[in-house]
Amino acid sequence: MQFLVCGYDGDDDEALERRMKVREAHLAHGDELWAQGNMVIAVALLDGDDRMVGSAIVVDFPTRDDVDRWLEREPYVVGDVRRRVEITPCRLGPRFADLPGPGQGQGENRG
Repeated sequence: MQFLVCGYDGDDDEALERRMKVREAHLAHGDELWAQGNMVIAVALLDGDDRMVGSAIVVDFPTRDDVDRWLEREPYVVGDVRRRVEITPCRLGPRFADLPGPGQGQGENRG
C-alpha cells in the first residue's frame, strides 16, 4: 500500500543546524529505503526563498504500522528535524505505473 508522508521541519533558529547534523544519516536511510523497494519518490519542500523546509515521500509498505516503524528510525524524525509529519494513504495514477525503481511491487496497486 502506498502512503504520502509529508514531514515539516521546525521553524525555530536551530532547525537548519539539526537538519545538517543528521542529513548524511537521513540520505543513507533513504538509500536503504529505495534499495528495499519501499520508496517510490521523494522531493524536498521549499519555502519562498528556496530553502528546504521539509519533504514529501511516497512510500510503499504493507501496512500503516510498517510506515510508523520506518519513521521511528528515520534520522530526521529521531533527530528532531521534523516537527510535524502527515501520513495519508495514496495510490499513484496509472501514468506513473512504470516509474523506474528497484522495488518489489512497483507498478502494482496504482490507480
